[in-house]
Amino acid sequence: MVWLVKLSRVFSAAMVMIVLAPALQSFPPAEAIRSSHLDFYLRLPVHTASSRSLNRFSFRKASTFRNAGHCRGGDPKFSGKFGVCDPNLVHVAITLDVEYLRGSVAAVNSILRNSLCPESVFFHFLVSDTNLEDFVRSTFPRLNFKVYYFDPEIVRDLISTSVRQALEQPLNYARNYLAGLLESCVKKVIYLDSDLIVVDDIRKLWTTSLGEWTIGAPVYCHANFSKYFTARFWSDDRYSGTFDGRKPCYFNTGVMVIDLVKWRDGGFTEKIEWWMKLQKSNRIYELGSLPPFLLVFAGNVATIEHRWNQHGLGGDNIRGSCRDLHPGPTSLLHWSGSGKPWLRLDSKQPCPLDSLWSPYDLYGYSQ
Repeated sequence: MVWLVKLSRVFSAAMVMIVLAPALQSFPPAEAIRSSHLDFYLRLPVHTASSRSLNRFSFRKASTFRNAGHCRGGDPKFSGKFGVCDPNLVHVAITLDVEYLRGSVAAVNSILRNSLCPESVFFHFLVSDTNLEDFVRSTFPRLNFKVYYFDPEIVRDLISTSVRQALEQPLNYARNYLAGLLESCVKKVIYLDSDLIVVDDIRKLWTTSLGEWTIGAPVYCHANFSKYFTARFWSDDRYSGTFDGRKPCYFNTGVMVIDLVKWRDGGFTEKIEWWMKLQKSNRIYELGSLPPFLLVFAGNVATIEHRWNQHGLGGDNIRGSCRDLHPGPTSLLHWSGSGKPWLRLDSKQPCPLDSLWSPYDLYGYSQ
């Protein structure tokens, strides 16, 4: 009888695990991020990260936003209503993938809703899944956009393991190749991550002067810059010497204004790749796609107001804790870090600031 009771207990425990298994997929980020293999569940509430997942959810059609009377654009010299080469356009690049699609859609919606000239914004979507173009057209029927395929094999052998599995995805590195992917007539672009919303007119960011520099971003010199690189990096002058003559400061690559002409002329894609290759053999940093940008650009960045990247709202990589806004005005809220607002809202355990993201969410399950 004793062995029968023990067997019954084992069987009951197994049944509990089977019943609760689906619920594990919706753990709040504060719990899920403790295991890197659960990174998969910190994205969309669907079962697979493939094009087939598009059949499991839908997005409401966005409202139609029109230009104000003073807006410029639509020069007849350019093909289409707003040809990509129209010099009056604001160019915005965002990655699109199934796993973070909900965030990307909210980001686009926020830009349109807060722009005085929404029809004069041209979106450049970087994808590794070619099935997303029709989805964009059905969600944003009047959107001016083009889809660019980024082949993951370009960076597959350059990517090193990181502190979070999500940071190892090839599409995270597509920003390095914007100058080659976009048309040569596009001289400047704003690159934005998928986990943010813009609550101001995007043209204000677009008109920021970069002066002599190739990229512009909010810069944070109070951050501990040394922590982004390993002890091996700082102990070897061949590596750390790259910052000689510069005053390097941290900047977040999720919000950047990029002069594509200077980028192309300076061969910066190749310079970033050089550091990525060195990383494969020498392990000089731990954190995904950010350190190569810091190595190439830190200290040579046009400073943009901090209001354009209120970052870190996703919390840290250990606890996924809630964060407050930095002091000062806000034009862009960025949920960088492990916690994403859509998952915290769905789990009924949102952070206070997640309520600012939800008005831009167009997500809804298919009926």
